[in-house]
Amino acid sequence: MKKGVTILGATGSVGRNALAVIDSLRDHFSIVGLTACRNAPLLRELIERYHPRYAALADEEQADALRSACPGHTRVLGGLEGVISVAAASEAQIVLSAIVGAAGLQPVLAAIKKGRTIALANKEPLVMAGGIITGLAQNVGATLLPVDSEHSAIFQCLCGNREQKIHKIVLTASGGPFYNTSTEALANVTPEQALAHPTWSMGAKISVDSATLMNKGLEVIEAHWLFGVDVESIEVVIHPTSVVHSMVEFLDGSIIAQLGRNDMKLPIQFALTYPDRMECPVERLDITEVSPLEFFPPKLDKFPCLALAYEAAKVGGTMPAVLNAANEVAVDEFLQRRLHFQEIPTIIERVMRDHQPVADPRLGDILAADEWARESAMESQRSHT
Repeated sequence: MKKGVTILGATGSVGRNALAVIDSLRDHFSIVGLTACRNAPLLRELIERYHPRYAALADEEQADALRSACPGHTRVLGGLEGVISVAAASEAQIVLSAIVGAAGLQPVLAAIKKGRTIALANKEPLVMAGGIITGLAQNVGATLLPVDSEHSAIFQCLCGNREQKIHKIVLTASGGPFYNTSTEALANVTPEQALAHPTWSMGAKISVDSATLMNKGLEVIEAHWLFGVDVESIEVVIHPTSVVHSMVEFLDGSIIAQLGRNDMKLPIQFALTYPDRMECPVERLDITEVSPLEFFPPKLDKFPCLALAYEAAKVGGTMPAVLNAANEVAVDEFLQRRLHFQEIPTIIERVMRDHQPVADPRLGDILAADEWARESAMESQRSHT
């Protein structure tokens, strides 16, 4: 019997890769729902191709136009409430969440409340509300499966070893396009240069996060919640070729690593088919052709976003949500050429410094902190230009 899958963020990089995986496994999966932020033309193409029961556009105005243009077999919804409704659709057994940024939080919570299996590709919900998400999933019996290549690697390293004592988790980072760029030269980098990731093909926001190492900082917080490991026991190392996707060191000193091609289809398929493995439409890794596996400590003085993420994780409460929101604003300002690359961590640090964190937040506290941080980041940007 086919499993029904809903893809939140179907028009993005992860969403399109997920659809490619499902195309290769048509006998095992069917599409129940698709959502997008504002790419109505592509979502319409996907509706016509996959005939989902539900679709939603976060942009309500475009949703109205799409609704009138789409065939009657698909119910088209609009706005955040529409995306939430699609996420909670009862016909789906698996919800793959690939919405960029904080916008994915409430749809993920809606899917968890229905007891679904959540294939989590966007890290921001766990960064913002990890305690709420993991607690709710445990209470209702929902399953969280990581799709990020690093967290999928950790999950695979722990298969059959969950009861063993972990000494530390090692998250690998490519270092992004600027790891060997001088500090002086970083002042003049352009959005185009930041988007040219050396080993992965990703969306704009995550590419910039990779260039600042903020992406790895968010992954530290995500790993803390997914695997129940203290932040102090999560180490980041620079691994330029991205062949080793992450590692786990156990108490006895043994290190288990997961290697593979730099292709998101691999972790996506593993989450969709877990606990089974199936043929995947990805070129196999020939380990005899892999360049030397080199690892280096991160340069925190040059890339302070990683240190800020560790700080936010240690403070806890609403501080990670503030870190995430300020970063989203700063990255967007950089992409719009209103902010220099090196000013991204400066904006984030200012906002974090001004925040009074709520220690044990409810969802309303987190959403309020997110809104406050966005306003504060914009005000900081305006006052220093």
